[in-house]
Amino acid sequence: MFFMKKRKNTSNQENTPAFVPQSAALSRGSASRMRNSMVPASAYSSAQSYGRDAYISKKSKKGKKPLIACAVIMALLLIAGGVAFGGVVYMNSISDKLHANVTEELTNALSAEETVPGEPFYMLILGVDRSEERVESGEYGDTYRSDSMILTRVDPRQKTVTLVSIERDTYVNIEGHGPNKINASAALGGSPLVVDTISKFAGVPISHYVEIDFDGFKAAVDALGGIDVDVPVTIDDDDAGGYVEAGQQTLNGDQALILCRSRHTYDEYGSGDYYRMANQRMVMGAIAKKILASDVVTMANTINAMADYITTDMDVQSIVSVATEMHGMDVEEDMYSAMNPTTPTYVNDVWYEYCDLAAWREMMGRVDAGLPPYADEERNANTGGTLDGKVTGVQELGTDASATGTSATESGVTESLDAYGTEGSY
Repeated sequence: MFFMKKRKNTSNQENTPAFVPQSAALSRGSASRMRNSMVPASAYSSAQSYGRDAYISKKSKKGKKPLIACAVIMALLLIAGGVAFGGVVYMNSISDKLHANVTEELTNALSAEETVPGEPFYMLILGVDRSEERVESGEYGDTYRSDSMILTRVDPRQKTVTLVSIERDTYVNIEGHGPNKINASAALGGSPLVVDTISKFAGVPISHYVEIDFDGFKAAVDALGGIDVDVPVTIDDDDAGGYVEAGQQTLNGDQALILCRSRHTYDEYGSGDYYRMANQRMVMGAIAKKILASDVVTMANTINAMADYITTDMDVQSIVSVATEMHGMDVEEDMYSAMNPTTPTYVNDVWYEYCDLAAWREMMGRVDAGLPPYADEERNANTGGTLDGKVTGVQELGTDASATGTSATESGVTESLDAYGTEGSY
């Protein structure tokens, strides 16, 4: 188990719900039941078939029944104990991989508020693309900028999940560094500063952190035997890795990765970033649907397949525990998808996304209350980068500055930051 001391979060959160604890492991009784469930049924029949009573006469068997019964019970206990021990070692080894890059600074950046198992909590999911081509190009250097930021609210009580993408070019104040694109927080201060910046920007505590290399999507999909997705438009994008036909189909890992990476496919429709983020949320939903329908062993194997591509403060037991609590969730109806409302602005030859703070407050108020992000139910559907104007962002607001020929000045954008304070929170 992975433990680190965490600082007390002193931010005002009197209106926020209780959250699941970072160490939310299975209860002692549940853990025992899980270990027992991992013992194959064949182990019991094998122990019995090789018992001494299979070779003795009925006369001698009568007087030795208690002794033989004890011997069989002892054998079963040894077998069960061995499997349980192996399962614990297996899960701990996966947890060690998941925690490999978790620092004390990151742990301290996460919320330390008292939480209650089964209650809603927020996690931040960062997607980074460290493909060989990008690494060789030197694009990352010693740091990185994330390609995807998804603030996720998990509600085991209502069995709902809300995925809110944060546009990576959103202009905010970054503590200690001043105004910049929110994505710059990753390069300026790593994952701890990303957590801090997004928590303040959204006005909610973040209890858990998950960083996924895009190759992790591929590993998860292959481990699950593929995912069922309705691809919104045919993708033929060499930069994303190839071709995926439009329509309802079962995608393998390579195809899912192309869907998560493609941006230029949507250039003629609007911002490729918006559509790509919508597709990433759709793939995450399809993966979640498969995982929630799986047994504990399949869940653990899927996590193991992804472990080399994931960094998180959560251990396997905690992940499985949350997945078990969410079992029975209707992923089609109760997984909501949204993006912070922004307008693109062009300042000194650089594109920024200017957040509509009033709409953002309204959205996060709904999310924090356990409601879908949008009052219009159709806009909450996690259906990917469709071409009907429902992709969250500029298209739905009808305030595309580039389309109207207007632009924001640098001073105008900077002044807008005062609306949510020098710390970046509203």
